[in-house]
Amino acid sequence: MIKNEIVSTTTRCEMIEITDRVAGFIKESGIESGFCIVHVPHTTAAVTINENADPDVKDDMLSFLDKLIPQRAAFKHLEGNSDAHLKSALLGTSQTVLIENGKPVLGKWQGVYFCEFDGPRKRNFIIKAFSS
Repeated sequence: MIKNEIVSTTTRCEMIEITDRVAGFIKESGIESGFCIVHVPHTTAAVTINENADPDVKDDMLSFLDKLIPQRAAFKHLEGNSDAHLKSALLGTSQTVLIENGKPVLGKWQGVYFCEFDGPRKRNFIIKAFSS
């Protein structure tokens, strides 16, 4: 089973929690045991799994990434979004989530995040589930 989801971002760099959408897809799929892949088909966006209890964690991540790879660095790519390409490559465009008892297997404090690095935009992410 596969589903294309839409997400609208509102700032240049942000992390949007999509855990509930992933869990809803898993429930809808009827798969009790297996795994799903969450994939972002963009070169300036990513998907990650990280803490979802404290919003300061995503702020810290975005702040650190901006310090590590600043937007205004001397890049050769002329579109002005080389930093977004590098951040996407660093975090990755896919994550695998295990499924057990029809639910995503995530730690108590974990959530799935869509990461925007070149917004605001209307983006999509793809979820595909497999039974084991």
